[in-house]
Amino acid sequence: MRKDASIPSEIGNLLSWLVREFRGILKANLVGVYLHGSLAMGCFNPKLSDVDFIVVVERKLSVDEKKEIVRKILKISESVDVPKKGLEFSVVLLKYTKNFVYPTPFELHFSKDWKSAYEKGEIDYTKENRDPDLASHFTVIRERGIVLWGKPIDEVFGYVDEKYYLSSLLEDVRSSLDSLHDDPVYFIPNFCRVLQYMSEKKVSSKKEGALWAMKNLDEFTDVIKNALDYYTGKSDSFNVEKERIEEFREYMLERIEREVGV
Repeated sequence: MRKDASIPSEIGNLLSWLVREFRGILKANLVGVYLHGSLAMGCFNPKLSDVDFIVVVERKLSVDEKKEIVRKILKISESVDVPKKGLEFSVVLLKYTKNFVYPTPFELHFSKDWKSAYEKGEIDYTKENRDPDLASHFTVIRERGIVLWGKPIDEVFGYVDEKYYLSSLLEDVRSSLDSLHDDPVYFIPNFCRVLQYMSEKKVSSKKEGALWAMKNLDEFTDVIKNALDYYTGKSDSFNVEKERIEEFREYMLERIEREVGV
């Protein structure tokens, strides 16, 4: 695995293991493994962040290959080396990373939300799935990604039209509305980075989006700072009343809709 000074050593060991396992299972079919998310953007918090990456392959995976990957991932997921929020990755064909389509088909996906279904044998490995979030992940990789192993990013990931990146961000916002109160420390900075992109067309991390919002949304500095301090580990608690979070939610939705022109 290629070294990066911004990655904590314990996470570096985990990433090295992942690369080794993917190389062993996929062999010549593996194009590369690419890190995105908080680890790539320098704002990783082991208590709150997951490990986000994309695996790119030349040809479609067999059912046996998919099952072997999941078996290995489920095993390592119980390790103390894996952050509490777990691993999140998709395996995607090279033809879709180079020549983007939306929503993007993927060969395999794993995340904390899918873990139980894999353990119970409820996943259909033959079904074709698509994910609008991949537009966001590919854009971040092109802008800020890290090659863990394989070909350079510019040889693997083609241009993603900004309308698809924005659509991916907005889909994430919509899907988070009902669970905002369950995980406000994730969603508050996320709202901020979405609004920053809509205002400045800048691809940013949640931390960067929150710092931007603190300078541009004076009426909600208290909410954003509280979330940011907890997100970055400066505080051990998040103390904002639900009514105040709801005010922030409604304000952000109205601002986002105004930016979109809805």
